[in-house]
Amino acid sequence: MFIQTEATPNPATLKFIPGRAVLDSGTMEFANREAAARSPLAERLFGVPGVTSVFYGSDFVTVTKDDSDWQHLKPAILGAIMEHYMSGAPLLADGSVSSDEAADEEDEFFSDDDAETVATIKDLIETRVRPAVANDGGDITFRGFKDGIVYLNMKGSCAGCPSSTATLQHGIQNLLRHFVPDVVEVRPV
Repeated sequence: MFIQTEATPNPATLKFIPGRAVLDSGTMEFANREAAARSPLAERLFGVPGVTSVFYGSDFVTVTKDDSDWQHLKPAILGAIMEHYMSGAPLLADGSVSSDEAADEEDEFFSDDDAETVATIKDLIETRVRPAVANDGGDITFRGFKDGIVYLNMKGSCAGCPSSTATLQHGIQNLLRHFVPDVVEVRPV
């Protein structure tokens, strides 16, 4: 098994590509060891000292570290990913391969009067923003819309990335403002 690694815009996060599907659709984030209990792979990765967050995309896993050195962490992370796939263990302890999408949608907030605007915002995020962000090992999902402000949830390599503010304000905000005049600002949640 050959696992590729790619740098992300976030120096604390590396993208690992195992050469096979990770999630059928959507994304999943494990922000701590307790959350990782539902995934044998995430548990293995949190077993590596220095790992602070794990994120699954369709065909990649991103791992975020503390101030430890990648030179020491990378071999252990590669080993944990390889052991998981060679063991044949399921991605999730319950055997499912579902993403966090349903939980994300439950937490959304916006007025019914803004439903049409929100549908346009979600479509733009889905078709123009998420594919680009996935290339960098992360994800951005819609959380809410109120008083012209779009609230977005940043995951994977996007969470805590030094360039995420610029991405939000210059890239996503400008895109949404161009297509949706009601948008005045974009903020992370």
